[in-house]
Order: sequence, then structure tokens, then C-alpha cells
Amino acid sequence: MAPISIKRILISESVDPCCKKILQENGIQVTEKQNMSTDDLIAEIKDYDGLVVRSGTKVTADVINAAGNLKIIGRAGTGVDNVDVDAATIKGIIVMNTPSGNTISAAELTCTLLMSLSRHVPQAAMSMKAGNWDRKKFMGAEMYGKILGIVGLGRIGKEVATRMQSFGMKTIGYDPITPPEVTATWGVEQMSLEQLWPKCDYITVHTPLMPSTAGLLNDTSFAKCKKGVKVVNCARGGIIDEDALLRALESRQCGGAGLDVFVEEPPKNRALVNHPNVISCPHLGASTKEAQARCGQDIALQIVDMVMGKSLVGAVTRNHNEGLTQGACEVEIFVNGSSYRATGSVQGGVPVLLELNRSVFRQPVSLTGNLLFFKAVASPPLLPSVTGLLAKAGVEMESFSAPAARIGDQWYCVGLSSLLGDLGALQPLVKAAAQVSV
Repeated sequence: MAPISIKRILISESVDPCCKKILQENGIQVTEKQNMSTDDLIAEIKDYDGLVVRSGTKVTADVINAAGNLKIIGRAGTGVDNVDVDAATIKGIIVMNTPSGNTISAAELTCTLLMSLSRHVPQAAMSMKAGNWDRKKFMGAEMYGKILGIVGLGRIGKEVATRMQSFGMKTIGYDPITPPEVTATWGVEQMSLEQLWPKCDYITVHTPLMPSTAGLLNDTSFAKCKKGVKVVNCARGGIIDEDALLRALESRQCGGAGLDVFVEEPPKNRALVNHPNVISCPHLGASTKEAQARCGQDIALQIVDMVMGKSLVGAVTRNHNEGLTQGACEVEIFVNGSSYRATGSVQGGVPVLLELNRSVFRQPVSLTGNLLFFKAVASPPLLPSVTGLLAKAGVEMESFSAPAARIGDQWYCVGLSSLLGDLGALQPLVKAAAQVSV
């Protein structure tokens, strides 16, 4: 890709110091201004080429329209819920995030809440601080042998599964994109939501917030669950219907909830927070030193790579000419100076890749994670040969998408646990290869 000129960047929130250091070392002037109001940001942003935020800054259409020079909005974290991507796309502003920076921290907090719900640890600690010694009141349950339902089997869902399996839990799940044969290698049996709800002792959600996932756990789905099911949400507020959750708690259909996120943050309605069977946190999923350092470093390096014309990683793009309200999207991937044109859409609220350089995929490809694209002659030995090369390199295949055509040169896509160190290893098998982290 062509280099993009970025001379001045505004960091509007508390981001790890390594972010500023990396940007400055690469000749970019950095200004840090925290706790700005929307009006303050509108007045300030006109002087900058780039903006780095976390989740607290709301980058609205008004902010974007006031930014005459803005070329990049970088979110040091996962997701871009707080950025008006449509408005940015219309103005040609690149929006990027760091999708893997907080994976481990979010997974660990999820596991912490699951265990705390099982043994009432926070409630028992508060009781002790109040001078009580009430052992019977806090009778818990073992997690061993229980069934954990994981809705959303991306990076975080996978990490939660592997950790809770060590407690002897059976893990089942649902994901509209990740193939069942892939999740089976992690020990997660996939099924429909209708099959999943009645089986679970615990449920944790790890999806983006979008129309298809808003209120995913509601009155209807709670009614299908086991009585006393416990739920955890460390993803996005609103995936679990908060009013429905409160009703389920009051009726004891839900035995407890661990909530790190809310529809409104901080929540003004304290009914859930104050409920005795709710363990709540002030959105701490990414609040570890390690996650913040990782996200700060990742967003800085991604911006530097873009400025130097090396690659475009973690970018979120949409094609406004095709009607954003219908979820149509177009993605162009730049790697090592080459452009790969992809066409796609939004299916079930998830952006997916349908075609790459005229190769139409048999199944939609989820536009997330570490993706390896390669062009090769279609043949039966191709997949096992590629799998073997990846295994030798210590890279796990998480998904495989084949083209609909079975003859001639075609493009394939493989989801990887990590990027391949040397693409040259594929040379005997493929005619072209590129990899990207989205």
C-alpha cells in the first residue's frame, strides 16, 4: 500500500506510555489530552491527522465532520462501538482496532466471574468485612462435571473454553462462523442455540453487540434454560437483556449473574448491581497492565506500519456506496505492496468475505483474526499438505475456507492461531500467498 502522511496524533484517553513512545520514535508528534467533552474534542480535532482512543471517547459523526485533516482513528482495544464507522468511511478515514490485545485478560476475568458465581466469593468476603462468620449462607457448587455454554467462539471464547476445561467442565457452544470441526479440536461441541439453552449450567457470551445479538438472552431464552442457570457477560452490555435478566433473577430461573458490562455505563439503574446474586465490575475486561501495554503497542505499530506503507492491520472498512443500512461491506487488504480485492456482506450481523480476486468461497469467511490467503491449483492433497506445513511451523489451523470452483487456480483462506513466520515454506504448494491480521 502507498504510505500515508501522519504528522500529528491526539491521544484522548489514558493509553500505555509505550504507544506515545513508539509513535514519537517514528517521527510523529503526539499530544495527550484526557477527559475532554465532546465539544472540546470537536474544537481540538481539526489540528490532527490521527486520533487514538480507548472505549471512553465517543467519536461521533459531529467529531468526524469537524476533523478536516483526520486520516486515521485508532482504538486501543477490541471493537469500535464508540466510533461512527459509517461517518468515518464516508470521509475516507481509516478506523482500526487491536482485536487480540485484551484476549487473555478478558478470558481470565470471565473465568474469575464463573468461579465467583460458583462459590459466592465476593459476597462471602463482604460478609466477613462486616464482622460475620456465616458458612451456611454461602454454600456453593463444584464446577467439575458442569456444562458451560459459550456463545461466540472467537479468540476469547476459545481461551475461556480451554481454561474451564481444566476444571473438568464440559464445554458446548454456538458460533455462526467458526466451523464445528475447528471448535471440536478445542474440545467445544457446537450446536444451535435452541439445543444449547436447556443443557447449560453456566452460560457466557462473547459476541459483538449488533442487531442480531442484542437481547440474545431474553425472557424467551431464559425460559428455555435450566432453572438456576448462571450467566456471565464480559463482552458488551445489551447482549443479555438487562430487564429480562432481572426478572429471571427474581424468579430464580437465573441463579446468578457476573456482569462486567452494561447497556449504560456507568449504570444509573442500580437494580442489577444491587441484586444479591449479581457480581458486577466496572468494565474491567481489558484492565490489566499486560493488556493495556499490548493494546498500546499494537495500535502504535499498526499506525506506523500504515504510515510507512507496509501493511494495514486491524482496519474496519465499509462501502457506503452499497448501502450501509443493509450491512453491505467491501474490504481491501494491503500486504507488502500488493492489493487484494475482496467482496463481502454482513450475514447474521457478522461481516464475512465472499470472494477474493474472483475466487468465490464455498462458505463465508469471518473477517477476524489471523488469515492466510493462498492461490493454488485445486487438488485433494492440498489441504493435508498445507496442514502439515503449518503444524511443523507450530501454527494451528482454526478454520479453512475453500473456493466453490474445483478446477484451475483458486484462492483459499485459512484462519491461523498466529501468523506464519515464513511464507516461503508454502512455496512448493502454492502460487501466491499473503497473510493479514484483521
